[in-house]
Amino acid sequence: MDIQTILVFLFFAAALVYVVRLVYKSVQSKKNGCSSGCGKCGVDFSNIKTPKS
Repeated sequence: MDIQTILVFLFFAAALVYVVRLVYKSVQSKKNGCSSGCGKCGVDFSNIKTPKS
């Protein structure tokens, strides 16, 4: 195999790992409450006042 073929396989493998990781994090975060996975769900919003319409 030449270097181009090896690089293509490496880039493909890296892209595949990236996509699998995105899917895994998406599924994993839905078990913990919100689906964004950002970790803001543990914040206490009781002191925030909302404007009245």
